[in-house]
Amino acid sequence: MTKSNDLDRRGLMLVLSSPSGAGKSTISRALMERDDNLTMSVSATTRARRPGEVDGKDYFFVDKEAFDAMVQGGRMLEHARVFENYYGTPREPVEAALAAGRDVMFDVDWQGTQQLADNAPQDLVRVFILPPSMEELERRLYARAQDSEAVVKKRMAEASSEMSHYAEYDYIVVNRDIDDSIAKLEAILAAERLKLERQISVRDFITKMCGGDD
Repeated sequence: MTKSNDLDRRGLMLVLSSPSGAGKSTISRALMERDDNLTMSVSATTRARRPGEVDGKDYFFVDKEAFDAMVQGGRMLEHARVFENYYGTPREPVEAALAAGRDVMFDVDWQGTQQLADNAPQDLVRVFILPPSMEELERRLYARAQDSEAVVKKRMAEASSEMSHYAEYDYIVVNRDIDDSIAKLEAILAAERLKLERQISVRDFITKMCGGDD
């Protein structure tokens, strides 16, 4: 169990969403490198394992029947179909991490975030990362040289729709400068970790400190 200010703490679920190219992956990697108590959620998928992938580390690889059984049994926090395969977040590993006071980060879109909000609202911290402008978003997409011009145009067309869901999030970070954005995410984490509802031992702590039973 993680302690904060001498108090046992329940972990939280940190969701980062953004249009492609806004800097979410860079921010996520930096947070993981700097924070030993933050772990990335591992999804289950029905797609075939690729060379070098490790079951339970990269994904939980399951067949369609097992995936459907997890969904029907309420054992998925969120799930979606992507082309011909299915992806989802198993509930048990996340619950185990939260109970141990560890924080779990999710890289999901607004639809996945809505499902997480339905299934675990008390543990959720939702952050939407925005680009400073559409022009800068387009520049970043071209600069990373990962996509064809057609794919960049498709991502730009999707960006406005994705950003229209900003009001469903708890925090908005405009990523003008990557170091500043990382610092803002660290501040959000620090504040959320100190919320009363996550300090699960505060009553016992105060009772012991005051020398009483009530």
